[in-house]
Amino acid sequence: QLQLVESGGGLVQPGGSLRLSCSASGFTLRNYPMGWFRQTPGKEREGVSCISSNGGRTYYATSVKGRFTISRDNAKNMVYLQMNSLKPEDTAVYFCARAASFCRGAEATGYDYWGQGTQVTVSS
Repeated sequence: QLQLVESGGGLVQPGGSLRLSCSASGFTLRNYPMGWFRQTPGKEREGVSCISSNGGRTYYATSVKGRFTISRDNAKNMVYLQMNSLKPEDTAVYFCARAASFCRGAEATGYDYWGQGTQVTVSS
């Protein structure tokens, strides 16, 4: 059974850092690009980042470029999102997602499976 399980969210002060982790199971992770998107109540899903299947290419939304870093460890079936210099506007539920075929830049489309999400709250 395919599963994506996110962890690492929490409450952090502005300027702080968090590292989100995504544990993948039930499929061969190295065959798929993976991404992160986020969502807040009343707003559309927002793409954050995407990484190619071998990690050679990464894409970021303009709003997070230079602050967030996506990475993956195919041997461990893990995908990560390192978030630095966090801002209140980064507050959202963050979802790890599997791209059906390829990264569509950092857009929140083209994903066929995603996890339950992990809450990130940036507040003083």
